[in-house]
Amino acid sequence: MITVSALYHFTPFDDPAALQGPLLSLCEHEGIKGTILLAHEGINGTVAGPRAGIERLWSHIDALPGCAGFEHKESTADAMPFKRMKVRLKKEIVTMGQPNVDPRAGTGHYVDPADWNALIQSPDVAVIDTRNDYEVGIGTFEGAIDPQTKTFRDFPQWWEDNKDRFHNKKIAMFCTGGIRCEKSTNFLIGQGVEDVYHLKGGILKYLEDVPQEDSTWEGECFVFDNRVSVGHGLVEGSYDQCFACRRPITEADKNRPEYRKGVQCHQCADEYSDDDRSRFAERQRQIDAGEITPS
Repeated sequence: MITVSALYHFTPFDDPAALQGPLLSLCEHEGIKGTILLAHEGINGTVAGPRAGIERLWSHIDALPGCAGFEHKESTADAMPFKRMKVRLKKEIVTMGQPNVDPRAGTGHYVDPADWNALIQSPDVAVIDTRNDYEVGIGTFEGAIDPQTKTFRDFPQWWEDNKDRFHNKKIAMFCTGGIRCEKSTNFLIGQGVEDVYHLKGGILKYLEDVPQEDSTWEGECFVFDNRVSVGHGLVEGSYDQCFACRRPITEADKNRPEYRKGVQCHQCADEYSDDDRSRFAERQRQIDAGEITPS
């Protein structure tokens, strides 16, 4: 059984590049794969590996400057959900493109999964899903508002265009693991919104802690690894993935006329050039021939 760990922490790193090599070496030594992002604002990632190795990684991160008690969640997978290990340097560990947003200066009120249903079912609360449209498309909370954003960078403009809808409302926000809400709730506070809440630990913690019979979650939760989606109890879901656009697809979607394995699906058929599709097709040919492994 493989342990999958999603982790993040906002803390000032003076020299993120100095942390990159030791983290990569430890992960490679412990048989851990996945992606870790480092920036001046902190660390974010999802990785998978043997339980003992993941615990050594947790200890290593916990000892980094300002990271004691960092947030991490775990689930399991029957097979390794990643192909390689990457430690990348980024401008932001989750890209919002708002330089004045700083979760360390304050976030919304954390709401434990056990208390989430009562909050979002209150008539004076507006519930906003901060994830991308393709993530929302396979599952969300009952009654949640979908901003239909393509990327997290789109969220500030969506709020500016729609903020009048939420006059005199409390705002409850959620995302996959909690990290986007650290920024989105700080952003709303900066916009003058007083009553802002977010789901502690995100959807993943809710699906782990709340029994299915008590749940207000509908569908599955998209995850950024080869499992594609998870359901209640964090069991692997039913979705596959288009390896051109990386969006989730169902078995029925594979029977649609637009679908070409490794090349396109109905969601991205008009998004790529002929040259792109030729590259994707050649890549798929190489994968099928065993010449390369999928990334």
